[in-house]
Amino acid sequence: MTPETAADPVCTESLPTAALGGPVSLAFSRVARLHRMAAGKLLRGAGLYPGQELVMMHLWDAGAVRQSELIKAVDLDPSTVTKMLQRLEQAGHVRRRPDPGDRRAVLVEATEESCALHSAVEAAWANLEEYTLAGLDPDERRELTRLLGKVEENLCFQTAECPGRSQPDSTSSTRSTSAAVL
Repeated sequence: MTPETAADPVCTESLPTAALGGPVSLAFSRVARLHRMAAGKLLRGAGLYPGQELVMMHLWDAGAVRQSELIKAVDLDPSTVTKMLQRLEQAGHVRRRPDPGDRRAVLVEATEESCALHSAVEAAWANLEEYTLAGLDPDERRELTRLLGKVEENLCFQTAECPGRSQPDSTSSTRSTSAAVL
């Protein structure tokens, strides 16, 4: 740092003072933002916005599902999913129709036309994986995946917000106090 930039907070490389107690959380925040931006660039070629591919992935794997179930599965705000579905429907990738078992409910399914999109999404995610993990050897990649799984488990436990996962017993002695407290 030069004397001219010493007093300039924009030019410092240190953590913001409010983040001093959470350098890992700050790193996650920065990485998540950059990961989403990179995903956006890759998905743009397929005509998608980030998050829409997650909706499509679920529909390709699950088949027709109620819109309410889809909202839970992708864990997004209902208005966000509705807007995504409107755009995906206009593009011919999804179809919505009344549920024959409950006319008040709406079924959502991927269209035949969306099958061409599947390979584009698959390629975008493969490229995103390579960009994200460039410079990490296979052992480091496995270790990062393992560690992120533990972090995800901690956050799921703390927030009780993980669709499709049962929450561990809060009296479990296997969980460390520091991992259970944010």
